[in-house]
Amino acid sequence: MTKNPVFKGVATALITPLNEHGVDYESFGKLIDWQIDEGINALVIAGTTGEGSTLTDDEHREVLRYSVERTAGRVPVIAGTGSNDTAYAIELTEYACEVGCDAMLVVTPYYNKATQNGLVAMYQAIADASTKPLILYNVPSRTGCAIEPRTYAKLMDHPNIAGIKEANGDISKIVLTASLVGDKLDIYSGNDDQIVPILSMGGSGVISVLSNVAPKQTVEICDRFFAGDVAGAAKLQCEWLPLINALFSEVNPIPVKAAMAAMGFCENFVRLPLTPMEEAHEKVMLDLMKQYGLI
Repeated sequence: MTKNPVFKGVATALITPLNEHGVDYESFGKLIDWQIDEGINALVIAGTTGEGSTLTDDEHREVLRYSVERTAGRVPVIAGTGSNDTAYAIELTEYACEVGCDAMLVVTPYYNKATQNGLVAMYQAIADASTKPLILYNVPSRTGCAIEPRTYAKLMDHPNIAGIKEANGDISKIVLTASLVGDKLDIYSGNDDQIVPILSMGGSGVISVLSNVAPKQTVEICDRFFAGDVAGAAKLQCEWLPLINALFSEVNPIPVKAAMAAMGFCENFVRLPLTPMEEAHEKVMLDLMKQYGLI
């Protein structure tokens, strides 16, 4: 076990219900309650799926504060506080600590990117400023900046660096990371189609998009694995693969917003540069959701 385990199992990378007026807090509160009632293990707020990149600074802070208040300690609240401006990431991290978030999810710097030495310096600076654990978020397909396995090894002894959300898609690199960090860092899958493979390498769970629409079922994948039913977990992983693929048929969170709207949780509203889901893709996804009994 790591020095600061944040959660084990499934954290939902939660959508932020939006409309033309801003954040729809009535829908947001109902969604948080439903997720917890369905057995989710943690919630990630204002991450990629939560459209953190197009929330205003005031909105970003308020959704973090509101989420802590609404969750009321029932599950950990993990705040998306990453930025390509390290000073801003530190500021947002300090605010999230002040309002009671349990951990931070900190993405690699996008656009300006960084060397591996730069990533080490950035993460150490944010971790030094934080009073809560950090989960490092590696998603090079979005940021153009990847954390290499040996860079994790340089960061793993910091007392406030607790885990990794690994969405590089490269199982070989994830295996190398696991061999280097051992029990110093919890590894979470950042891809819903790799939950069981990463658990099999000693992973601690998943930060999931699928669990927005199917929280109980996503938790069951992890629960079966942790109970020793690896074949059962793998079977469930495969059963849900068509919907996982549909949820990524366009840029996340476009599809999951449409899916949650179809389930009655929010308006199908995303902010530019995102646009509503294309009709052909949406039909495939909604047909699948009917087959799974979600709508």
